[in-house]
Amino acid sequence: MHTFDMVVVGSGGGCDETNLSSYLIKPATAAWTDGIIGIEGGSGMGALQQILARNPKLFDARRRYTAAEIYSHVRCFLISHGHLDHISSLVLSAGSLTGPRKRIYAAEETLGDLKTVFSDRVWPNLASSDENDDVYKYLYSPLDPSTQRKTIHKDVSVRSFRLNHGSNDSGAYESSAFSIRHDPSGREFLFFGDVEPDSLAKTPRTIDVWRYAAPLISSKTLSAIFIECSYPSGRPDNMLFGHLSPEHLTQELVALATEVVMARREGGSTSDLSNTSRTSSHSRTSSHIHTHSRTSSLSRLRPLRKKKKTNPIEREDRLGALKGLRVFITHCKADLDGAYDRPIHEVIASQVRQLVKKEGLGAEIIAAEQGMRIGV
Repeated sequence: MHTFDMVVVGSGGGCDETNLSSYLIKPATAAWTDGIIGIEGGSGMGALQQILARNPKLFDARRRYTAAEIYSHVRCFLISHGHLDHISSLVLSAGSLTGPRKRIYAAEETLGDLKTVFSDRVWPNLASSDENDDVYKYLYSPLDPSTQRKTIHKDVSVRSFRLNHGSNDSGAYESSAFSIRHDPSGREFLFFGDVEPDSLAKTPRTIDVWRYAAPLISSKTLSAIFIECSYPSGRPDNMLFGHLSPEHLTQELVALATEVVMARREGGSTSDLSNTSRTSSHSRTSSHIHTHSRTSSLSRLRPLRKKKKTNPIEREDRLGALKGLRVFITHCKADLDGAYDRPIHEVIASQVRQLVKKEGLGAEIIAAEQGMRIGV
């Protein structure tokens, strides 16, 4: 049983313009013609046209759709941040999209970045914040990263989280993660934009997503996570540019497993626990994820907590903690030098799989591949 159908239009992480971050989803009980949600907008109609040439019945075994038809049924986009490999087709295809006006849901900062593109300079201005301005193809719709969920489509709501994505000359740069829920069933999945390891970040933020997810994994209402792993093993920390490697992703999954164990110990059954009453788990979690001399600085960030006796989370406690969870690896950077004899997403997923197995976490590691249809 699954709740959403997903088609991977693009799963790469830059360089290869034919395979950039782009996913289409709908509730499993609905038809594609009932309305589609786009997650990211890197690749688009051009990439989908090539996918459908290879697999014309990808969306429906009974009939063939064109790429233009599919995109005419898109009702909204969720955009994690404004980098080109996440928005290029959203921009380039804006004037060609048919169907009703489409909302762009994103953080205010990301919408601001899009406005610099839709400026009649870089690209014609085809987006507006005015609900009544139907001549524009897109409607800017801000997402507030808070505890509130926002309905974005029939039976589908989203909650967004701020993520770190490195820094530049202007300072820290942010991305987003999305909790996407099928409201009638209460089932959901997590989708991450680009993300910097908490162990390297000045102010850890991914831990907030893990605290949200832990009780949902424990109650089996969340069973899939899409998260980037841009580079293969061995990439130096100073060359990650706000991305994950297999080693860092495994650290993050260890942190998640720690939170799941805590949720089970505390009998947590609602996601609210992950952001309020469970702040005391931060010190325990940080010991597992901060391996780059960050412990002392993090201690200044920790909230005060009540003194109580707790048992530390050991490796044995985490064994199998993520059993039943599928982790889809996304955003793998192209192997331009031909260093590997197989596709880079397979290499990176295999490396993550080995590390996760070594930790005994129990999660299933899957490489998201362009053209896949996934039941979530």
